[in-house]
Amino acid sequence: MSGTHREAAGTNASGFVRRGVTRRGFVAAGVASSLLALPIGRAWAAKAVTLKFATNLPLTHPLNVRVAEAAARIKRETNGEVGVRIFPDNQFGGDSEMLELLRLGGIDIFTPSALVLSALVPEVQINALGFAFSDYGKVWQAMDGDLGDFIRSAVGKAGLHMMETVCDNGFRQCTTASRPIQGPGDFSGLSIRVPLSHISISLFQALSARPRGLQFVDLYPALREGAFEAQENPLSIILSSRFYEVQKYVSLTNHMWDGFFFVFNGKTWSGLPGDIQRIVSSAFNDAAALQRADVATANTRALGDLKRKGMIFNETDPDPFRHALRKAGFYAEWKGRFGGKIWGILEKYTGRLG
Repeated sequence: MSGTHREAAGTNASGFVRRGVTRRGFVAAGVASSLLALPIGRAWAAKAVTLKFATNLPLTHPLNVRVAEAAARIKRETNGEVGVRIFPDNQFGGDSEMLELLRLGGIDIFTPSALVLSALVPEVQINALGFAFSDYGKVWQAMDGDLGDFIRSAVGKAGLHMMETVCDNGFRQCTTASRPIQGPGDFSGLSIRVPLSHISISLFQALSARPRGLQFVDLYPALREGAFEAQENPLSIILSSRFYEVQKYVSLTNHMWDGFFFVFNGKTWSGLPGDIQRIVSSAFNDAAALQRADVATANTRALGDLKRKGMIFNETDPDPFRHALRKAGFYAEWKGRFGGKIWGILEKYTGRLG
């Protein structure tokens, strides 16, 4: 990451960091150009087809481990007609580049988080509303129920196809370099990196922090260089990305839950025969269910590993944060943005938010 050539960063009015074109960006653009010279989507033929699956995660991450198993199953059950090739570790560029390639057909499958996918389908980020879900029981009831159905419908209207079972990315926690977050007042003036997501920017602005959006691929060097005092991610990501080298404190805020969605290019998906779709869908949905248990184990293990690496942990009470968000008008603003229908579905699982 540190060897990538970048222009100086700036910030737009929404708080997103403007970055120059990177070498990864040139690679992604080149791949897109060459692939878009061919018809987008595939007319089914008897010969074998390989689906390109892109992710920002390493091969060792539970998601990619389960995808590899799903790929083997798909190849076996289709008698070798369909293969899945995994491209891990941002090989096609950052999240924004991969989402664009998915939309255009340069890749067939991508696992964006809701915060990433919201750039194309704003409704999906409702699952990441600040301090909404109290525990995993509520999360899975919602995402396996009518909230997940609503999100999948919105994704379909954007020309993509989303699998029914959502993978777990985990509840997000805050890390800081010099002081812990114990209450909402500790966010005042704090420079914190967030994903390129309006709801993330809005959440931390409502808590009086100074959030800026930055692609994940650029986060470690930004923390190392002191561009941010803080960042927020699930524990397993904090560990696997070695943020313990550039951050000191972990505050268990559980301030939002986010998942990974198996999302297909719409034309790729519709080009598969029905029997092939059923095999692929079953394999990926089963992989997601197994990945959830893997991530729960990984986050528990990560907490102990991060403590052993010297990070200092503290727990927080969510109620003062929710009170601060209500007072700042955060929930009222996002209820207006999302609309009453999906907001009502959300509050079936979270209780009244504001």
